[in-house]
Amino acid sequence: MTNVRDFFYNHFKLKADIAVQSPGRINLIGEHTDYNNGFVLPAAINKTVQVAIAKRTDHTIQMFAVDLNEVETVSTDSLQPHAKQWVNYIIGVVAQLPKSTVAAGFSICVQGDIPIGAGLSSSAAVECAVIFALNELYQLGLYKDKMALMAQAAEHAFAGVKCGIMDMFASLFGKKDQVILLDCAYLTYQYYPLDLKEYEIVLFDTQIKHALASSEYNTRRLECEQGVRILQQTYPAIQSLRDASVAQIEECLQANEALEGTKVFNRCKYVVAEIERVQTAVIDLQLGNLKIFGEKMFATHEGLSKLYEVSCPELDLLVNLVASNENVIGARMMGGGFGGCTINIIKKTAVAEITASVRESYLSATGKFLQTYQVSTEEGTHLL
Repeated sequence: MTNVRDFFYNHFKLKADIAVQSPGRINLIGEHTDYNNGFVLPAAINKTVQVAIAKRTDHTIQMFAVDLNEVETVSTDSLQPHAKQWVNYIIGVVAQLPKSTVAAGFSICVQGDIPIGAGLSSSAAVECAVIFALNELYQLGLYKDKMALMAQAAEHAFAGVKCGIMDMFASLFGKKDQVILLDCAYLTYQYYPLDLKEYEIVLFDTQIKHALASSEYNTRRLECEQGVRILQQTYPAIQSLRDASVAQIEECLQANEALEGTKVFNRCKYVVAEIERVQTAVIDLQLGNLKIFGEKMFATHEGLSKLYEVSCPELDLLVNLVASNENVIGARMMGGGFGGCTINIIKKTAVAEITASVRESYLSATGKFLQTYQVSTEEGTHLL
């Protein structure tokens, strides 16, 4: 990837003051648990976004998106959500800062190699790169946890997605060869070494992003909140699904004849089970029980597909194609759902053969060419 400073100079005809690199992320297990105050197990990866930035004095923000070959200019005096989503990832972050901080404006150039729509959190990588760069440029003294919360607020207010904190946290705090057990209720975290031995992580990209993704993501959050309100009628101490057990879900939701088998029950049952899976999965990693860890990944996909209903035929197909292969110890859909990638743990010696076979079957079934990525865990957001 060409250094973003070169693109900045060629476009703006001046040198950048600062350049920052911010990674995308994978999440090994713990999907849709972050906004339910649960646990997640993400890692930063070797797919990144780079930004270069320099101060201005004319109260404007001039933006150049290299990969889209698009430019936009907005005034710092009145920041509002923009028609172009990539612009929102930049100005949404600016809007979280005190107005006087960046009132004079800045020029910024953005480029990256994170596949768009693959569920690898390219948007969070941009937001984290921008807030990290502004923090350095203006010496704001922000800690990384505060940056993560500001990037999340930008996603809520400007991009319109009520996401949890995981994507931003993983992008900022990632470490090479490590996964992060993040407690999303308290933003406490612990690193665990990721030693996959003779296996590696391969992502299968459906090349699909169904239009339902953003709206259904927000709907799932509302359904979980509805479940919490029902639980609180019997257990007032429950503040989120983090506090509930499967037994309590069945007692309060399934036992209610009007709700039995309904969406709210299914959503809550999946989330509570998934929160428990994450906490036991890190023990599997510590003990080197990769096959047991992989079984939990398959169980997660089953829950996401059948109970949480955020999968799609293409994702289910990809998981089914490897489920019985002895060289694949775990696979599931990853990210918000309705498209994007599956994450697979595959024996290194079998990657080429399995990839070729799955690609052929996927093309035959969908008419689409399967894109694949072999990824490694890398450092979080940092200066270039």
